[in-house]
Amino acid sequence: MKIRKALGTDAHFLAQMILQSSRADKQICMFDLIFGSKNSEDTLRNIEKLTTTTAKNHCHYSNFLIAEIDGESVGSLCSYEPRIATREAFLDALKEIDCDDNVEEFLEVLNSCDFELNNRTLVFDFMEEIEGHMDVGILKSLMQKSLLTARLKGYRIAQTMVEIGSLETLLYYKKLGFKEVKQKECELYKEKFGRAGLVLLEYEF
Repeated sequence: MKIRKALGTDAHFLAQMILQSSRADKQICMFDLIFGSKNSEDTLRNIEKLTTTTAKNHCHYSNFLIAEIDGESVGSLCSYEPRIATREAFLDALKEIDCDDNVEEFLEVLNSCDFELNNRTLVFDFMEEIEGHMDVGILKSLMQKSLLTARLKGYRIAQTMVEIGSLETLLYYKKLGFKEVKQKECELYKEKFGRAGLVLLEYEF
C-alpha cells in the first residue's frame, strides 16, 4: 500500500469519497443541500470543482492523503487547519464555482448544529475507502500518516465530527484513539437529513 498526497488530477476520486462519506447511507447530505442537486451526478460534478478552487476550502485536494494499492486509489483522508480552511474560504469557493445560491439555507443548518473548533487543532474529515477493500488497514494507514504529519507541524490535538447514529464511523474513530467530547442534537439537522445531530471527537498526541 502507498500513501501519497492528493493532486489536482485526483479531483474526481476525491469527489466520490467526499460524497460517499457525507451521504453515509442518507438520502441526501449537506452537499446536495448546498448545490440544490436533483441527482448524484450534479452533486459529484460540483464537489469535483470544489476540490480545485483557488480558495483553499476544506474540500481542497491539498488537504487530502490518498491510499493506493497496485496503482489504484482505494481510500482518502482529509485533514485541514480551521484557521486556514475557514467558513469564509468555503463560501468564497462556492462563489468561485457559481454555486452560492443556497448559501443561506446551508448557513442556517450550520449555525444551528456546529461546534466552536479551537484554531489550534487539526480537523479530520472524509475518512473513506472504496467498496471491496475493507479490512486491509487502509484507514489506519491513512490516519497514522496524517497524525505523523500533524505532530511534525506542532499539533497536539486533532478533532473530527461524526453524525449521531453513524455507529460504524464512530466506532472506527474510537478504535483509532479518538474520544467523545460532546454531542449536539439539532432539530433542523434532523429535519433536513434524518440524523439527530453531531458528535465531536478528539485525539490528543
